[in-house]
Amino acid sequence: MSEGLSADRPAASRHAYVTLVTNADYALGATALARSLRLTGTQADIVVLHTGGVETDRLAPLAGLGCRLVATELLATSDGFNARHAKREIHGKNPFTKGRKPDFHSPLDNFCKLRLWQMTDYETCVFIDADAIVLRTIDRLFAYPEFAAAPNVYESLEDFKRLNSGVFVAKPSLATFEAMMARLDAPDAFWRRTDQTFLETGLPARRRKHGLPSYMNMLQYVWFNLPELWDWKQIGVLHYQYEKPWEQDHPKAERLKPLIDLWQAYLTGDNIPDIAALPGPSPHPRAGSGAA
Repeated sequence: MSEGLSADRPAASRHAYVTLVTNADYALGATALARSLRLTGTQADIVVLHTGGVETDRLAPLAGLGCRLVATELLATSDGFNARHAKREIHGKNPFTKGRKPDFHSPLDNFCKLRLWQMTDYETCVFIDADAIVLRTIDRLFAYPEFAAAPNVYESLEDFKRLNSGVFVAKPSLATFEAMMARLDAPDAFWRRTDQTFLETGLPARRRKHGLPSYMNMLQYVWFNLPELWDWKQIGVLHYQYEKPWEQDHPKAERLKPLIDLWQAYLTGDNIPDIAALPGPSPHPRAGSGAA
């Protein structure tokens, strides 16, 4: 494989679903994700990029699900870049205001997603964050052009102006990777939302960008903020942004209980329901309806 990557075995397909694991919590998340992908019947490889923050025993369940394990180093970025994107700079100066995230990886880890373009043993990669599950076959994404991602919809229609990098399509190319790195680490470059900001603006012009429907990256807050957009019969990927389904008693656990229960079913493989038959969220009361 390319410099900075080390795989436990050769690729077995032209296509791959790829996720990134940076600590024990995300290894747990990736286990639910990998099982959900297996249940769709996909023949694509399931690849887990993992950093040095993950202990070997935490990767064992992923190996047991047939995942290809690929160790990744952080990108070879400059000291100035690393200082500007340190955790205290990104999260300290730009705290989350819409929801809460547990302690998780350094913002520098996020840029490891860009290593997908180094994985030239694949024709197409579909990246999926480890805090997501796949509810039905999404193999058609391998036919999408790059770069393709869904909007960051979870609160209002204004969200359509930004992408969410929790799911995206990439066509590996070392030339593209080198061009991306040159722009990523340009003098004084600062990417406030890390990989998401970069992927919105930093790809070579001919590579960007094509839209995926929101159903291919359905963010969990849609459940209570925009219930009219929720349709179990269409959702391909359910993404647990902000609070994670493995957290104990997080602030929105009661409101999101149906989604947390679903994630737990995929984690264990027990009592996975018929997705299309699941009840949807309660709609917002209509103005003037008299509802309290």
